[in-house]
Amino acid sequence: MYADDKSRTNKAIQDRRHHAWNPHPLQRSERDIEEGEILVSTRLTVAPNGVTEAPSITRSRWAIHLILITAYLLVVGFVGLGRRGTHTAILSQTVGGLLAVCAVELVLFGFIFGLAWLASRATRDDLRLRWRGRIQPVLWGAGYSVALRIGLAVLVIVIGTALIATRVMTPDSLKEFVSANRPDVETLIDVSAMRNNPVYFWLTLTVVSFVVAGLREELWRSAFLAGMRALWPRQFGSRAGQIVAVIICAVIFGLGHSAMGSLAVCAAGFLGLGLGLIMIFHDSIWPAVIAHGIFDATSMAILPWLISHAPKIPT
Repeated sequence: MYADDKSRTNKAIQDRRHHAWNPHPLQRSERDIEEGEILVSTRLTVAPNGVTEAPSITRSRWAIHLILITAYLLVVGFVGLGRRGTHTAILSQTVGGLLAVCAVELVLFGFIFGLAWLASRATRDDLRLRWRGRIQPVLWGAGYSVALRIGLAVLVIVIGTALIATRVMTPDSLKEFVSANRPDVETLIDVSAMRNNPVYFWLTLTVVSFVVAGLREELWRSAFLAGMRALWPRQFGSRAGQIVAVIICAVIFGLGHSAMGSLAVCAAGFLGLGLGLIMIFHDSIWPAVIAHGIFDATSMAILPWLISHAPKIPT
C-alpha cells in the first residue's frame, strides 16, 4: 500500500514537471527548425475565431519590416517627382553609367530589404520564394506577360471609348491628352543610346528589365504582402483579404512611378494589380518576376520606335 502511494506521488511530481516544461501547444514557446537553423518563436495567442495571431514583440518587428518596405518605394517616387522635366535619364547615357546606376539601385534595395528581413525574419514561404515546378514558372510568366499587355490595351480602349461616348472628351482632345501625358520614359532611360548603342540596348532588355525591374520590384511586392498578412491576419490572411492587400500594394506601386507622369502611375498600378494576383495565385514570386521581366523587355525593345512615331501636339 505504501509503495503504491509513493509510486502515485512520484508520478504526480513527474507530470507536474512535464507540464511545466511542456505546456499546452498553443501556449508554449515553439522551436521551428528550418534548413538547419533553429528559430525560437515567442508565445502564440489564438483569437476566438481560431486565427493565430503574432505576439506583440513579433508584431512590432513586422511593423518595422512593413514601414521600411513601404517607405522605400514612396521615397523613390518622391525623388523621381523632383526629377520631372530634367530630361536626364536616371539610368545614364553610357554603358558604364548604366551598370553603375543598376548596381547602386540593387545595393540600396538590398540594404533596405535586408534591414526589413532582420526585423521580421521572414521565411522563404512568407516571401513566396519557392520555385514551383520545373519549367512551368517560365511558361506561366511568358503567358502572363502577353495577357497583361492585352489587358492593359483593352482597358485603355474601354476607357477611351467611354470618355468619347459620354462626350467628356472628343477624339482630338483625347489624343492631345494622351500625347501630353504619355509616360515620360526619357527620365528613366536614354532613348538615343538605345537606338545607337547595341550593348546599352541589350543591357536594358536583360539586366534592367529582369533584375532591376522584375526581380527587385517583385521582391518588394512579396515583402509588402508578407508584412500585411503578418500584421493583420484576420483582414489579409484569407484569399479575399490577400486580394485587397494586392490592391493596396498596386496603388503604392503606381505612386512609385510618379516620375514618369500620371498615365504611367495608372499603368503601373494596373500592372501591379495583375502581378500581385499572379503571385498569390501561384504562391510564388517567380511567375510574376518572369512576366514582369518579359513585359518590360518587350516594352523597351519597341520604345525607340514608339518615341519616334508618337503623335506630337501642334505648337
